[in-house]
Amino acid sequence: MQYNTDSINHLIRNRRSVFPDQFDTGKYIPDEIIENILINATWAPTHGQNEPWHFSVYTGDGIKQLASFQSELYKQESGSKFTESKYIKLQQQPLKASHIIALGMKRDANSKIPEIEDIEAVACAVQNIYLSVAAYGLGGYWTTGGITYYEKAKSFFGLGETDKLLGFFYTGYIAVPSAKGKRIHINRKVSWIR
Repeated sequence: MQYNTDSINHLIRNRRSVFPDQFDTGKYIPDEIIENILINATWAPTHGQNEPWHFSVYTGDGIKQLASFQSELYKQESGSKFTESKYIKLQQQPLKASHIIALGMKRDANSKIPEIEDIEAVACAVQNIYLSVAAYGLGGYWTTGGITYYEKAKSFFGLGETDKLLGFFYTGYIAVPSAKGKRIHINRKVSWIR
């Protein structure tokens, strides 16, 4: 197959994280677009065709349920680290998104594939989400904040003991674009051995 490499290079180099405060909160992405984005996610590389990703998609009243769950779990689990501002943020930030995708890694307890490779496969799937969201002209970002690493959060997202919650991908229409990105020159990050 032949692809337009200039377009692909442009997409990859111009993809940016777009945060909930930048979303047009009055517009909702059609579910069919989110489904296509997730189909693209499932074409990420995966060792042994293990396909360890598990996505839970929240929209409409589902986002309200997610916001309530995560803020209350944070309140229960944070102990002396509790802050009212974080509690309120966990209640209100989700409501700015059109859809929120909980990013899970489901793991077969008997798998011979190292766990890190399943985590890496999910990360590749998330990159496919990022690029697909950008291709559709939408905004999104991957957050690992809030309740991501709370063991008690996993069951809410259909994850078991050997599984992991790897964060949340917020999506929405862009009201305020992100600034142009920058990267360190490739010569400082790449070694050629010939």
